[in-house]
Amino acid sequence: MSALAPRPGIMKIAPYVPGKDSVDGKEPIAKLSSNEGALGPSPKAMAAYAKAATELHRYPDGAAEKLRGAIGRHYGLDPARIICGAGSDELLNLLVRAYCGPGDELVYSQYGFLMYPINALGVGATPVAAPEKDYRTDIDAMLTKVTDRTRVVCLANPNNPTGSYVTKDEVRRLHDGLPKNVLLVIDAAYAEYVSRNDYESGVELVDRAENVVMTRTFSKIYGMGGLRLGWMYGPAGIVDTINRLRQPFNVNLAAQMAGIAALADIAHTDASRTNNDIWLPWLGAELAKLGLKPLPSVGNFLLVGFGSKERAGAANDWLMQDGLIPRMVGGYGLPEHLRITIGTETEVKAVAASLARFVAASK
Repeated sequence: MSALAPRPGIMKIAPYVPGKDSVDGKEPIAKLSSNEGALGPSPKAMAAYAKAATELHRYPDGAAEKLRGAIGRHYGLDPARIICGAGSDELLNLLVRAYCGPGDELVYSQYGFLMYPINALGVGATPVAAPEKDYRTDIDAMLTKVTDRTRVVCLANPNNPTGSYVTKDEVRRLHDGLPKNVLLVIDAAYAEYVSRNDYESGVELVDRAENVVMTRTFSKIYGMGGLRLGWMYGPAGIVDTINRLRQPFNVNLAAQMAGIAALADIAHTDASRTNNDIWLPWLGAELAKLGLKPLPSVGNFLLVGFGSKERAGAANDWLMQDGLIPRMVGGYGLPEHLRITIGTETEVKAVAASLARFVAASK
């Protein structure tokens, strides 16, 4: 046995397992396990990525100045209060590293993103899960879990894997109930898909508070998960703190160029949103007709209940044999469910047809 030992908490981590991307012995028809953008990246982003090939010997702009400027213009934000990262995952990790440590607690919702407790354990902090009500974040339950040891509260809004969201009034009530020395992290990875009047991504709250940040990603509606590109908007003091922690060239050159181009291609983003607006409710209605239980979702995915762990596992195997790859979510404590990304019309219809055959065969 080695005399070397990792820091306390690290060996308690169950490593994050991403969605499958292949089926043994079968060419997949559709990978629907990772909530990737159904229409892929913008042609303009792909062209910018290709152009970057001639500059790969150059270090990227360490401050991502042009990209931050493009994000600021697109969303109406101050670029000085934006920081870019290798996916929003990197920024979430850095925030926990900066504000949490041994003896501290991080509060998150029961079915929140798995990286929240993983990041907490990685710095020796204790993750504390607040129970949900009807697969939806319960603000009262979260506030009940806040103690004098709480340093960070993570809120995925919309939430993955449930697809639910909490209103802007509820988010503000959560913030109002937190001590000033507790950081509220609003993870708004799926914000671009939401069109509800009572939803707000977090920008307004960041603008009026000193202990709130919002994280976003290019991996979902922009279809650029392979480039690992995300960003954060926050108070100047928090942005300064994270800039001190991050690596000097944490966002690669090609990702920066593609990100700028993706933001400029409004038509492609609109087409991606429209695809989701059409096929998310369609698939939910079709699966409900089969007697399955898709949860209401405002993201680009559905969490579908099958009634038991065994039936969900059988449905997963059935879909995989049809070349359709869903996501099992037992790691989230939801073994009786599958999460299914909304793909193209062809992919979504293939899922509905496959599950119709599954239901008929299992009667």
